Amino acid sequence: KLTSLALQPAITPELVQGRVHLRCSYSPPAPEPPVHFRVLWSRLSSPGKREQIHQETTPQPFSYVEMDGANLRLGDTVFCTVTAFRTGSPEQQSLPEDSRGFYAGIKFLPESLEIAEDGKEHVLTALSTVPIACPGQVDSCKITLQLSTEDLGSQVPGPPDIALSACQVDLLPEPCLGSSCAAATVTVTAVTDFAQDGNRVSRLSARPAAPRDVLWRAYTPRDVKVTVRDLPTGNCYSFTDPHIITFDGWRYESHKIGTFLLCRSESRAFEVHVRQRDCGGRRSATACNCGVAAR
Repeated sequence: KLTSLALQPAITPELVQGRVHLRCSYSPPAPEPPVHFRVLWSRLSSPGKREQIHQETTPQPFSYVEMDGANLRLGDTVFCTVTAFRTGSPEQQSLPEDSRGFYAGIKFLPESLEIAEDGKEHVLTALSTVPIACPGQVDSCKITLQLSTEDLGSQVPGPPDIALSACQVDLLPEPCLGSSCAAATVTVTAVTDFAQDGNRVSRLSARPAAPRDVLWRAYTPRDVKVTVRDLPTGNCYSFTDPHIITFDGWRYESHKIGTFLLCRSESRAFEVHVRQRDCGGRRSATACNCGVAAR
């Protein structure tokens, strides 16, 4: 009898005549008697359950299935299960071996983010695990993802707590390398909102914009959950006939006339200038804020 042969089935994406296919490859056993392979393709229909979509018997060490948008769609997690048997003796068969699940569609890496209101930019990569196919398209071939953000059930309702560097990204065809056939990046930054509103959760969503390929039309990638950790915000003040309170709580008064540098960051291009005019009487020299410029 055939025992476990370590067939090691693995799924890779390929373009075949301009159409997206998945290829299941496996290691043939040592060349003793001729061996055939029974290949069962399935997809995850619900957690822990698989639905059979195709089965074939072949002498080849590979099997193909097309992503046609009907039996196999973007967003599916696909498996191939391979059993070897001797030619003419189907009862002499090996134990079936499963491939790893292959997610066909767009992945975001990382799949979720935890960031803080500290001004840092965090890179989010959108990658397609299947080739970008543009049959019959003569102009630029790409999939454009429209990006949007939404606040998720925070205690203080308001706009999303995150900002993106772009409202859309383009996935351009590239040779498939590992599980990536196209990739684009966007940076995510937490909004410094000067409010003590606690940790908030936002959602980043992506949707293909008017794709020509029917495979992409009914597909929406998984959302990315972004948790923003609230940080206390530093404040400084200059008010009335200027009373000045610094970030660390020191209090001053300034009665000079002119334009002054109130605040400057040492780490980024940010500074605030104030203009003070004479607003006192004959008996006292008093200055008041009358203008401000910030960058």
